[in-house]
Amino acid sequence: MKIKNLIWSILVIPSLISSCQPAKKAVEESDTKPNVVVIYLDDLGYGDLSSYGATELQTPNIDALAEGGNRFTNAYASSATCTPSRYALLTGSYPWRNKEAKILRGSAPLIIGTDQPTLPKMMQANGYYTGVVGKWHLGLGAGDLDWNKHITPGPNEVGFDYSYVMAATQDRVPTVFIDNGDVVGLDPNDPIEVNYNENFEGQPTGLENPELCRLKWHHGHNGTIVNGIPRIGFMKGGENAKWEDETMSGHFLALAQKFVRDHKEKPFFLYYALQQPHVPRTPNPAFVGKSGMGARGDVILEADWTIGEFMKTMKEEGLLENTLIVFSSDNGPVLNDGYNDEAVEKLGNHNPSGPLRGGKYSLFEAGTRIPFITYWKGKIQPQESDALLCQMDLMASIAQLIGIEAPKTDSQNQLSALLGESKIGRENLIIEATSRTAIRQGDWLMIPPYKAKAVNELVNIELGNAPEFQLYNLKEDEGEQTNLATSNPEKLKEMLESFETLRGKDYSKIEKIELK
Repeated sequence: MKIKNLIWSILVIPSLISSCQPAKKAVEESDTKPNVVVIYLDDLGYGDLSSYGATELQTPNIDALAEGGNRFTNAYASSATCTPSRYALLTGSYPWRNKEAKILRGSAPLIIGTDQPTLPKMMQANGYYTGVVGKWHLGLGAGDLDWNKHITPGPNEVGFDYSYVMAATQDRVPTVFIDNGDVVGLDPNDPIEVNYNENFEGQPTGLENPELCRLKWHHGHNGTIVNGIPRIGFMKGGENAKWEDETMSGHFLALAQKFVRDHKEKPFFLYYALQQPHVPRTPNPAFVGKSGMGARGDVILEADWTIGEFMKTMKEEGLLENTLIVFSSDNGPVLNDGYNDEAVEKLGNHNPSGPLRGGKYSLFEAGTRIPFITYWKGKIQPQESDALLCQMDLMASIAQLIGIEAPKTDSQNQLSALLGESKIGRENLIIEATSRTAIRQGDWLMIPPYKAKAVNELVNIELGNAPEFQLYNLKEDEGEQTNLATSNPEKLKEMLESFETLRGKDYSKIEKIELK
């Protein structure tokens, strides 16, 4: 039996048994400081939840958070891709300030400085036990990483007492889990080798051996084949350590449940980063075909079930009345992101972007405006808020929550808005998409000119690029159909001045996006 299946048996079965037990009250010490849980999905769009208007998909467990908490309609990830958004959430800093905060290889070095302020460090220094479970994708090590030794620096060196992560994404090698810096299930006699430039002799790839692939690649994903799925990059060895794709979501769930059970006696911070609905979409067999939309719809339903199970555990352990739960996604949606998994063909009437334009990789609204919900039983009253917020603001807001001074970063204290005590959020926000930036201010969005393709044909998404300035009144034109840059020069001037004050004037230096 592979080690992950053994862990699954050890962790999940007790969790199922415990669901029949009466709720327990967490010890009084944890009542003095609220716990904080951030539930973070991957590539979930603004229109992918029934609580955000989806009619073809029903997500009752996430909807329960929205119905019992504060559902935000103007909340943003910092960026339209994963690594930069995660960087902003954990550091409270704009990712465009760090040139390494871009989509990373699985072998990339850690991009958060070990001396840099972070949200988990802040919590750790104030009596919290901190943990991360799930997707990392912020780099590991300091370069020339040896996967067969203890991996450092990593999550543990930037504030997490406990970390159980995948290095990057489900579609990138190495396809192994890392438990507090050590590869899970590694056989010293079968060492792991990883290369992102060239393949290892004799290793099958999606490009050369398509007959070995149960999931066919469309673009970019034609490297080493693991579990019948071609990945980005090349990997050799580590056979016993390789994960099982279809049980990954349940595996992370069991670990998140165990984390809150084991650490409920003192205040804790958990960053629970699900891998869904990012590619490759590999639903557990119990969810295959349930959505009628192919694998993408199925894994959204699985993620919703997973969150429901996690919330049951929180309730059983008596933690809901003393825990701020934040639910969100790292960026907007994408259908075909490198595999032929019928996400496009079976979409039907569903619109993952909802009323918004664009998607993942885009400066248009659907790239960075995401579902965002705060829930705290008995503390946050059910409501909807149009306050302008960014995930980057969690650091300063949580500092206010626990009564400390926040580190000096780009994070802003929006605790009153998060708790539903105010409808006022940020004045403005710089958003980013693959090194291109724009500004949201009040009801307006301004995108400066960029010399780049208007549409990425591989993923069929409008990127927000144009040779001229773009100016949209989002209150009156949520779908960004009418460019007012020419007809409203005064507003354009005002927006450009704000943008250049915050961003500087070197914003036209952009990098070419590579979908691999």
